[in-house]
Amino acid sequence: MKQRQINYLNGYSPDLQRQAAELLEADRVGALLLKKYPHSHALSNERALYDYTIDLKNDHLRSSPPLSKVIYDDKIHVINHALGLHTFVSRVQGNKLKAKHEIRVSTLFRQVPEAFLRMILVHELAHLREKEHNKAFYKLCCYMEPDYHQLEFDLRLYLSHRERFGDLW
Repeated sequence: MKQRQINYLNGYSPDLQRQAAELLEADRVGALLLKKYPHSHALSNERALYDYTIDLKNDHLRSSPPLSKVIYDDKIHVINHALGLHTFVSRVQGNKLKAKHEIRVSTLFRQVPEAFLRMILVHELAHLREKEHNKAFYKLCCYMEPDYHQLEFDLRLYLSHRERFGDLW
C-alpha cells in the first residue's frame, strides 16, 4: 500500500515520515496529541497575544528592537507553510529612518495548546536577531524554548492530522 504524502513533514527523515504516516493512517495522532496537550491556550484576543509575546521577548531578547504589533492574521495560510510572519518595515520620517517590527500569527492558532503558540512566537522573535534559518537561528530558538524542535514536530503532526480529520481543540 502506498502511503500518502505528509505535506508538513517533508524536511524530516523518511523513517520519521513513515512512522507519522502509520499513526495518521490508524487515526492515532489525535489521541496522542490530546494526551500530551489536553487544553488550548486562552490568548484569544490580540492584546493578550501581544502581552504574552512581549513577556517572551523581555525574558530572552531584552536588547532586541521593539515590536510595534503582534496580531492574529487570517490572511496567513498554513498551506503555504507559513505559521507566522515577522515583518520589518522601514520608513523615512523627516531626516530619520524609522523601523517597525511586526509579528503576525495565523488565526488558525487561536485555538491550539499554549506550547504550540509559544513555539511559533519564539520562531518569529528569533528573526529579530537572525534573519535566516541558519544554525545560529535554531540555537536561539532552543535557548528561548528548550523543547523547540519537539514542539515544531508535534505542531506539524497536528497540522497533518487537522488536514485529514479536522481540529482537536
